[in-house]
Amino acid sequence: MVTTVLTDPRAVAETVTDPELPTLTLADLGVLRDVRTEDGTVIVEITPTYTGCPAMGVMRADLVHALHSAGFDEVEVRTVLSPAWSTDWITADGRRKLAAGGIAPPGKAPVRTDGPIPLQLGPTRRTANCPLCGSSDTEELSEFGATACKALRRCRTCREPFEHVKEI
Repeated sequence: MVTTVLTDPRAVAETVTDPELPTLTLADLGVLRDVRTEDGTVIVEITPTYTGCPAMGVMRADLVHALHSAGFDEVEVRTVLSPAWSTDWITADGRRKLAAGGIAPPGKAPVRTDGPIPLQLGPTRRTANCPLCGSSDTEELSEFGATACKALRRCRTCREPFEHVKEI
């Protein structure tokens, strides 16, 4: 008879990568909120980076697959919406991985005091250092990059384009 040794479910869940930013794990991104076992079922809680994030279904499926592959038969992935995810939840290691992958990590998220962040019409005032040469002399080419959570920028020093994870 072959005995399977189960590993820690949190350790397994922490290896699952983000489908849109595959250099980051869900833990690096701050999306992985909780992993626990209740009555033999592994419960995983994740928070979307924004409402309607199309990657949530893939994240859920990847978590279930990784945990099943590690020997956990019963897995439930729950979506937790409160508190809302913030780019401040990206870990220091995640920020290093973004920069190493040529994507400028976000700066500090806007401060939320007593409710939603007020809508400001007009041009955004985001800044980002170039992840390739480090210059702060960059410009936004498009508010939207390959995904809605990223902007497309260009460095005026090295002239290279790069993506920037927007602060939310």
